[in-house]
Amino acid sequence: MTQTRVSGVLLHISSLPGRYGIGDMGDEAYRFVDLLCEAGQRVWQVLPLVPVGHGYSPYSSPSTFASNPLLISPDKLVEEGFLLAEDLAGYPELPEGVVDWESVIAHKTRLLQIAYERFRNGASHERREEVRRYTDAHRDWLFDYALFTTLKGKLGENDWTQWPGEAARRTPDAVWNLTAQYEYDVHSLIFQQYLFDCQWRRLKQYANQRSVQIFGDIPIYVAHDSADVWANQHLFYLDERGCPTVVAGVPPDYFSETGQRWGNPIYRWDRMREDGYAWWERRLRSVLSQVDLVRLDHFRAFEAYWEIPASEHTAINGRWTPGPGADVFAVLFGRMGRLPLIAEDLGLITPGVVELMTQFDFPGMAVLHFAFESGVDNNYLPHNYKRNLVAYTGTHDNDTTLGWLAGARAAGQQHVLEYVRAYTGAPDLSDAALRRGLIHTLMASVAETVILPFQDVLGLGAEGRMNKPGVGTDNWAWRFSWDMVRSEECDRLRRDTETFGRAQNRNPFRP
Repeated sequence: MTQTRVSGVLLHISSLPGRYGIGDMGDEAYRFVDLLCEAGQRVWQVLPLVPVGHGYSPYSSPSTFASNPLLISPDKLVEEGFLLAEDLAGYPELPEGVVDWESVIAHKTRLLQIAYERFRNGASHERREEVRRYTDAHRDWLFDYALFTTLKGKLGENDWTQWPGEAARRTPDAVWNLTAQYEYDVHSLIFQQYLFDCQWRRLKQYANQRSVQIFGDIPIYVAHDSADVWANQHLFYLDERGCPTVVAGVPPDYFSETGQRWGNPIYRWDRMREDGYAWWERRLRSVLSQVDLVRLDHFRAFEAYWEIPASEHTAINGRWTPGPGADVFAVLFGRMGRLPLIAEDLGLITPGVVELMTQFDFPGMAVLHFAFESGVDNNYLPHNYKRNLVAYTGTHDNDTTLGWLAGARAAGQQHVLEYVRAYTGAPDLSDAALRRGLIHTLMASVAETVILPFQDVLGLGAEGRMNKPGVGTDNWAWRFSWDMVRSEECDRLRRDTETFGRAQNRNPFRP
């Protein structure tokens, strides 16, 4: 993944501060890059940049290719001439610490519509040419996304299988006629994607110029109610109506006696193989045009996946089915060259998964919260790490470190707290001492990359948690404010970064 030891911070764009109810690509994002630099960090990990879907999750998006227009900065649109200052005057005061998704969607969509009207009625020839070039470059997914999103609004928010026959089947005549019928709406959504692309590329360039890499994320599966499935129905196991016949999930385990039934449609890997995994090539090229590194979520499904009959209400009666294995990566690497991919290998990992990762030298992941309950052989304890690894205190799906410690206290798991203290050398059992000890120990490990959720850098408790898997509400909404950022914590992070060779200055103690 990297050529040297580095560390970084996990924070999604939506969690940045700002006056518009959601973090965006405005000045606060640039200020955050500056903060990373001051603390010696070289990686900024974000969640998928796609439009949010069910439960406002970026992991159930209506498109794996499109970007989330809610992350566009209105202030930058003023600078770029797409909005006027007076267009922002009536924007309401929204909560600062959380994303009120419904309000944000309503008010930011109105601003984006004003921007499109101004472009449509008065853009220069040069600007129109820019939009045309962007549209041509992304034609392989852009019109499908824009038409799908438009039809969701025009034909009702029902699943696309409930649309009129030809629209649901996406026949060529239906696509042509519907695109012409809703031309204004389609091109408005295309314009929003262009705006995102312009702002994101400038932000990424700013980060890269300051030696900060952007670390992105690809969920292995896509949502059934998405432009991706609607436009590529032959690549998924669907019945004649377009409904999934089998769906994805994971089997029963220690955490759930019924497993997890995610409901995503399963890929027809046999058909994908026939055209050289062209859809996956387009998907990887798309995300790698936006980020420097990519985490493949639920990597183990490339080796084998848990296939559940769609008629089942739980994951109990599923089965393990072989995935594409090495073939998909051999084909894609042969056409695209070596790709900067990281395998999310948490959960049930078999020798076959390990062999696949080893064959292509994919870094895996380790989560320190998982390390302290099964003895010294636990793979997540830093003394068992290998170098080719991305190590975390926790991820977006875990509680914060202080929240995790509080949970252990509440559960009477004094042995866990004592083990953390002994392992990290913390001076006492206080939350502050254990949190700092865990970060210090992780930074000292041989793992080439260490990523800390920003909540752990800030020292936040469970109130800072981003997501609770399996809980359908109150997720993906957390935001920080600058008054949470304490200079002593940033200084401590920088000292750890420099001491353990994760900054550009590899030896801060040399005279």
